[in-house]
Amino acid sequence: MSKMNASNGGAVTTPLSGGLRFILKFAGYYNIVAGLAMVIFYHEGFRALGVPKPAFVLPIQLVGVLVAIFGVGYLIAERNPVENRNIVFLGFLSKLLGPLLAIVHIASGSLPVMMLAVLFFADGIYLVPFWIIYRQLSRIAATHRPLSPSVSSSDG
Repeated sequence: MSKMNASNGGAVTTPLSGGLRFILKFAGYYNIVAGLAMVIFYHEGFRALGVPKPAFVLPIQLVGVLVAIFGVGYLIAERNPVENRNIVFLGFLSKLLGPLLAIVHIASGSLPVMMLAVLFFADGIYLVPFWIIYRQLSRIAATHRPLSPSVSSSDG
């Protein structure tokens, strides 16, 4: 399943099955589009969710920028998974903690219950695959660690 690549110092670059690579690629493009939509079409997003638009939208737009950046990160991880596995771990954390915070707001009544569907499709569906990908890549990294360079001593 994994291949050594001589052009990058023997790093393992293709340790993921096609399905897991597809998940990273899909998540990457999805997050880029979703992030850009949060930056450009925030009016429509608030309207669709039935939430009043705040007077100050910069925080929403900044979240959109971060979502898009995560998308770029997932595409980077898809191209060189072992080396960039920590991007997947950060994505896992964001897709776990972001929805937990939103659920607190849903429970308090400040977000509509329909937001649960958004949370599921934007974040929830990635939790298990991202964890599987991260664990698989971490195991591969542990078995393919390069030997530390020897320290040479010179008399002189």
